[in-house]
Amino acid sequence: MQQSKLIAFFCGVLLIAGCATKPPPTPAEIRQQSGTLTNLPLANAWKAGGAPGPIADNWLATFDDAQLNALVAEAMTNNPDLRVSATRVEQAAQYVQLAKAALRPAVNLFGTGGFNMGGGDVSSALQGISLGASWEPDLWGRMRYGRNAYQATYASAQADFEFGRQSLAATMAKSWFTAGETWLQFQIAEDMVKAAQELVTLSEKRWKVGAGNEQDVALARANLSTFQDTVKQVRLAHEQTLRALELLLGRYPAADLQARHDLPALPGAIPAGLPLEMLERRPDMVAADRRVAAAFNRVGEAKAARLPRIILNANVAAIQSDILQLKNDFENPAGGAGAKLIAPIYQGGALKTQVEIRTLEQKEALAQYARLALRALGDVENALAAGKTLTDREQILQRLVADNQRALTLAETSYRVGNADLRAVQQQQLSVHSARVALLRVQSEQLTQLANLHLALGGSWQPDEARLSASK
Repeated sequence: MQQSKLIAFFCGVLLIAGCATKPPPTPAEIRQQSGTLTNLPLANAWKAGGAPGPIADNWLATFDDAQLNALVAEAMTNNPDLRVSATRVEQAAQYVQLAKAALRPAVNLFGTGGFNMGGGDVSSALQGISLGASWEPDLWGRMRYGRNAYQATYASAQADFEFGRQSLAATMAKSWFTAGETWLQFQIAEDMVKAAQELVTLSEKRWKVGAGNEQDVALARANLSTFQDTVKQVRLAHEQTLRALELLLGRYPAADLQARHDLPALPGAIPAGLPLEMLERRPDMVAADRRVAAAFNRVGEAKAARLPRIILNANVAAIQSDILQLKNDFENPAGGAGAKLIAPIYQGGALKTQVEIRTLEQKEALAQYARLALRALGDVENALAAGKTLTDREQILQRLVADNQRALTLAETSYRVGNADLRAVQQQQLSVHSARVALLRVQSEQLTQLANLHLALGGSWQPDEARLSASK
């Protein structure tokens, strides 16, 4: 009769231990609970425009730059910051395994033996071995909530790592475009130095034949020095960009990397999808969602910690002694099973305070999600608006360069025949230089904004299949 009651008790414990925990809030519920995102038009198109269609992966290939592809792949392997993030993911995975281990029975083997030499430990007179097992049924889900929290934290770390990879790819692309831009700026500056040198030669010849004066020569030489200084500055900027790229690649920053000598052609329009799609796809938002889930499970864990716990144990042991007399009816080996009840009665308010702390942490996670969501929405809108403005500016600057170049040709011709002042030629040279640099800056910025837009939308730099494989 007692045995049947014991079996029924264990079955009841197992049944309770199998009760499911409450699921964390869904992304839609998180947006609702955050308050800030409740009334935002997330299902509507972007205010700044953007091409229709779903967000696409493999954006790096749209620039059609094999060297850039190779550099990004190298950075993914050797970048030190990314390797730190990868280690954090591995650590999070081990915490999940540790939490799972708490749900399983623990089995221990204990042995003792020795010689009693007098005055020593009495237990040394015993020799034996014991095999014991203990298990705590998760009656109220405390350990499962803890496990779920670690799993959510692991998923958050994975998403953060993926966003780090995407950010690194975008940073590599932008730095690569900047390296090409500074190289082209260097060529423009050298062209202006050559033009200034020709102007010095011309002013000196005009002075010798009496058509000019020493002041024109001095002005021409000063103009030449200005452009020579610009060359030095642009060269330094180019070398610093190359060093930044080499550091991202995990290389020694020697500025030995060879940049391309032009800028890639702009790809076509980028499908921008909808704001809601971005929030559910972008890895840093997925990470924020998982942090809310982890905080939710920590609340459940803290609440369950206020309830009674039961620990079941069983053991079998064989004991003998050459000194002590064991009872005649002692069965050797012996075994048994039992249970231990732990019910928190009074802890000075610690357990209740722990629940309140975990609840506040969940509120913080919700607020952080809303903050990151607003920032992500701003990233996309700003990138879309900047792209449209840069397209308009490029057309204006194309005309500006052409007009200034034509004006410089006419000013140089007038100066050669004595119908214009040297200052007019120099001023026009500066205008041409400024217009060419401004146009180059806008063209480079267009490429940079495309990389920013891809990152803001959450599109991967890899094909979808490669991205999923890398995240496993």
